[in-house]
Amino acid sequence: MSAQTGIKKSKIRTYFKGVKAEIKKVTWPNKRELINYTLIVILVSAIVALFVWIFDFGIQRILSLII
Repeated sequence: MSAQTGIKKSKIRTYFKGVKAEIKKVTWPNKRELINYTLIVILVSAIVALFVWIFDFGIQRILSLII
């Protein structure tokens, strides 16, 4: 059983070394970019929420006329 444990630890160690190498390749946004991206996400989320609300309201009105 200890041979299997050693193999598992080796695989886990190799995996995390790979993760560390990939993290070093990431280009992280600066503060200004992060703020801009956050505002874009909030704006798009609000627009989608408005669209869904209007669509839901319209379907509710149509169904209330039919039923």
